[in-house]
Amino acid sequence: MNVILKRTGIVVGCLAIVVAASAAGVFVGSNRAIGRKYVIAPETVAIPADSISIARGKHLARAITKCVHCHGDNLGGRVLVENGAMGRWVVANITRGKGGVAGMLTDADIVRAVRHAVAPDGRKLLQMPAESFENLSAEDLGAIIAYVRSVPPVDNELPPTTIGPVARALILANKLPIYRADLITHTRPIPAPTPAGPTAEYGKYIASVGGCIGCHGATLSGGKIADGDPAWPPAANLTPTGLAKYTEADFTTVLRTGKRQNGLQLHDAMPWRMTKEMTDDEMKAVWLFLRTVPPKEFGHH
Repeated sequence: MNVILKRTGIVVGCLAIVVAASAAGVFVGSNRAIGRKYVIAPETVAIPADSISIARGKHLARAITKCVHCHGDNLGGRVLVENGAMGRWVVANITRGKGGVAGMLTDADIVRAVRHAVAPDGRKLLQMPAESFENLSAEDLGAIIAYVRSVPPVDNELPPTTIGPVARALILANKLPIYRADLITHTRPIPAPTPAGPTAEYGKYIASVGGCIGCHGATLSGGKIADGDPAWPPAANLTPTGLAKYTEADFTTVLRTGKRQNGLQLHDAMPWRMTKEMTDDEMKAVWLFLRTVPPKEFGHH
């Protein structure tokens, strides 16, 4: 019996060593991935100061790019995720208040953060959807920055971000795209403006800067949200296949109220509280664009 116990102890000890070594490997490897830095040449855009442009920036930041979905209605930042497995993911206070970063950032710093998800010191920014925001025109980007600069200071000192063990393993396996700086080329110039109006072309622009692809997938056919909470339901199929039974009025109702045709309320992962502020022309433009995308079965990328 003592021999059996001794051998069992040896096996358990060996397994513990293997697990510890694996955990250490994940920690070191994920640290390398998380700590990768980027050198981004400064880009400049004109920052307007007139009230009309600032109001336009507010509309864009709320209804279109949905900055407030993560940073909060007052842009004071918040803890986005906090649990032992995934860690504590913090979205910055981007006002000039205590704990805010606006007073420390130049306009070029904000452009870098928005378009490249990179901080002034080259660090990668967590959950900044640069793959969408790199599509912003210079005019719209400038208006958004003007609005952010105009927001009253919010005193909100936040704790630091930490990355939990499960998140580290997923990052190392390229299964958790929370650092968007790794997903873009960083060489794309600021695109030319797209004329605003109830057109499919403008709808494509809204969808590209508004994060639709980030949740609904590259083909907009829906499925599991790659960097979302595991408890979230899958994103819907927005191609003509998925919207086959929807009319434009049905689609507008979803964006305005967050309710499906059957009256069921959408999960809060769908930012309908922001999309409800879109204008009629903007909603029509997105609907017209979605009618032009190739039909796909659900989750077929």
